[in-house]
Amino acid sequence: VQLVESGGGLVQPGGSLRLSCAASGFTFSKYVVSWYRQAPGKERELVASISPAGDNTNYETSVKGRFTISRDNGKNMVYLQMNSLKPEDTAVYYCKIWWVNWGQGTQVTVSS
Repeated sequence: VQLVESGGGLVQPGGSLRLSCAASGFTFSKYVVSWYRQAPGKERELVASISPAGDNTNYETSVKGRFTISRDNGKNMVYLQMNSLKPEDTAVYYCKIWWVNWGQGTQVTVSS
C-alpha cells in the first residue's frame, strides 16, 4: 500500500508543472485524495483535495485559479496541474489519503 509522487523539478516563475501520484495496493477509487506541500521552515499545508469520483474539488486560497487537481481512477492516478507558478510555491509536494503513510514527496522549486 503506497502513494508515489513524481513530476517535480526546477521551473521559472510563471511556468507550469504537472505532478503525478500513483497509488498501489488498495482500492484507490473509494477515497478522497489530497495534495499537501511543505516549504523549508514551514508546516505542511493542504493545497487541494478531490472527491472519490472526481466531481468535487477544493483548493487552498493562494492556488485557486492556478492549480487543478484531477484523477483517473482507472489508472489509480491523481494529478496536480500547476500553472503561473510563483517562488512561494517552492516546496516538497505530497499526495495523501488519510490512512496511507506519507510518501517521499516530490520537490518543486520555482526560481529564476
